[in-house]
Amino acid sequence: MKYAGRLAAVAVVGALSLAACGTDNNNTAGGSGIASVAPAAGTAGGLSGTINAAGSTAQANAIDEWKKGFQAANPGMSINYQPSGSGAGVQAFIQGTVAFAGSDSALNDQKGESAKADDRCRIGKAVDIPMVIGPVAVAYNLPGVEGLQLSPKTIAGIFSGKIIKWDDPAIKADNPRAQLPSTPIQAFHRSDQSGTNDNFTKFLKTTAPDDWPYETGKVWPAAAGGQGSKGSDGVASSVKSTEGAIGYVEMSFAENSQLQTAKVANGSGEFVALTPESAGKTVETADIKGTGNDLKLAIDYNTKTPGAYPIVLVTYEITCEKGLPADQAKLVKAFLTYTASDQGQASLKDLGYAPLAGGLLTKVRAAIKAIS
Repeated sequence: MKYAGRLAAVAVVGALSLAACGTDNNNTAGGSGIASVAPAAGTAGGLSGTINAAGSTAQANAIDEWKKGFQAANPGMSINYQPSGSGAGVQAFIQGTVAFAGSDSALNDQKGESAKADDRCRIGKAVDIPMVIGPVAVAYNLPGVEGLQLSPKTIAGIFSGKIIKWDDPAIKADNPRAQLPSTPIQAFHRSDQSGTNDNFTKFLKTTAPDDWPYETGKVWPAAAGGQGSKGSDGVASSVKSTEGAIGYVEMSFAENSQLQTAKVANGSGEFVALTPESAGKTVETADIKGTGNDLKLAIDYNTKTPGAYPIVLVTYEITCEKGLPADQAKLVKAFLTYTASDQGQASLKDLGYAPLAGGLLTKVRAAIKAIS
């Protein structure tokens, strides 16, 4: 079902607290591999303890921001979030070593991830809860070239190794007024399993199938070549330090590294600059494919909505609707309530994310409320 909404902040839900990142493997209640938690008198929010979580690097900057408000209200509580990549986070959740995973792709039914995650939850289902809209920038390092424009066909040619110099006719066609150098193109991709890989390759496969003959997935197809860097921060760093480089990275990392980003053509052929607002227009056309409180989304990479930027990923928080130890369920629910609050979502826009809004936000809050 479709949802609509404007990019806006949302109603305040309560502030809690969060502390430093890590991967502590603490003793658990119920053998979950997650630290047990007991309420503590005297803390501002009445919560104390530790939760382990892991996954998407795309939301790492959001997690860091959320820590500030969350920790202020509950100084006795900490959440250790390890930005290990979406694939690693999902596996850690399935294995029961984290209370929730951050993933830039929803659990994959065909690859058995959903069934394995349900087995981990035992008495309930695992749910995909969208929490962070992370526009994916096509970032480049080409001194003297401002406002680069790239069509999906050209982007596919670059990342498949067919287009190897910046003055290639395909790039010239996208940029008829630009003075393009003959500098060799250095294309960087994520070397680790990631939802960013999954979303970017789905974009290429959907919008330029003749120029992207490879499969989609969290693992970059080796046959496509290019140079690998670990994590979103690794790709951003590689592009920043390499003249002639190009890579795909979440908008927040591109902004933090002060990288130039290309305008990308959407399904109507309109070249659109990346902003939270232009990314939000694409998310507004997404279909909700999950059932009940499982909110898997299908992004329309070929969107023809005027002013819509087409390369968008959504980071999900994956957890058990039912099945976590009671103390863990309480803290996960509390933390996600904060991240979906007015305060939590409003803090994202300045970081290069697009806040949740409209009907999707209403469903996200309902899914969080159902955690027990």
